[in-house]
Amino acid sequence: MSEAAVQLRDLRKVFRRDSMEIVALENIHLEVQRGDFVCLMGPSGSGKSTLLNLVAGIDRPTSGELHVLGEEISRLSESQLAAWRNRHIGFVFQTFNLIPVLTAFENVELPLLLTKLSSKERREHVEMALKLVGLADRMAHYPRQLSGGQEQRVAIARAIVADPTLVLADEPTGDLDAHSADEVLKILQQLNREFGKTVLLVTHDLRAARRATVRHYLDKGLLQDAPPLEMA
Repeated sequence: MSEAAVQLRDLRKVFRRDSMEIVALENIHLEVQRGDFVCLMGPSGSGKSTLLNLVAGIDRPTSGELHVLGEEISRLSESQLAAWRNRHIGFVFQTFNLIPVLTAFENVELPLLLTKLSSKERREHVEMALKLVGLADRMAHYPRQLSGGQEQRVAIARAIVADPTLVLADEPTGDLDAHSADEVLKILQQLNREFGKTVLLVTHDLRAARRATVRHYLDKGLLQDAPPLEMA
């Protein structure tokens, strides 16, 4: 029997700018089961990335309940939240966020430097992650020596190297050509199907949406029934 990886109840997020209030999310009820590949669609400014940041513990809700992997994360202190995030969350951004002076190996190893793994264990983890994304032969390359698609695959390897429970991806194909985007989506699908990772993907890309097992639609901060893909 599956159990919820994410449970949001009456979630609200308001950003304040001087005397102005901007409602990013309103009355969000959402449940993501463990092992699901969930796609969150919607126009720009609809609150998709805000929702993903809340689930990742990068931001905090204004009100409502936010349970992720059985933890009410909005109640954790900043240090507790950082430790929880390092253990459980792998985040893939649209902009690859690789450090240009580090090799692919060193970029992927970064999250492991916060763990108690030995140098040998870190190497094994990094090599396995880069092999999974098809870049075992690019470990010594710097970001400038890689294509955009390869950079994103390095970013995915970095996100999964610590074996997170939940993989969150914010427009991971947004800056890629069709071929590179397809390679990235295949990796996310493989993580879900073969490794049992729960994946929550934010995208405008209909090709990406078709890979998901569950689809939701956000518009103006409100969660709605997802339209048919040909209409999305």
